[in-house]
Amino acid sequence: MTLMSELRVRVIPNAKKNEFGGYRDGELVLRVTAPAVQGKANRAAVKFLARFVGVSRSAVLLERGESSRHKIFQIVGLGNSDLERKLAQIDR
Repeated sequence: MTLMSELRVRVIPNAKKNEFGGYRDGELVLRVTAPAVQGKANRAAVKFLARFVGVSRSAVLLERGESSRHKIFQIVGLGNSDLERKLAQIDR
């Protein structure tokens, strides 16, 4: 059985730098420098999340919200407890 976890993220494009912005309404806020044009912000979010949790970019799947700021990502190869441990490093 493959480990998989789900992460709800609010992506804010056109930021000054790529960073987490805490939590808002139960979603992790992720600011990315890429614009919300032709999927650039989505690709930047995938790259940032993959690097943060320590998996390959192909292991971070955009499940829902391709054209919305509210997104749900599936992370393959990382269990919920491991994800929660990584997210505990972020200021709430």
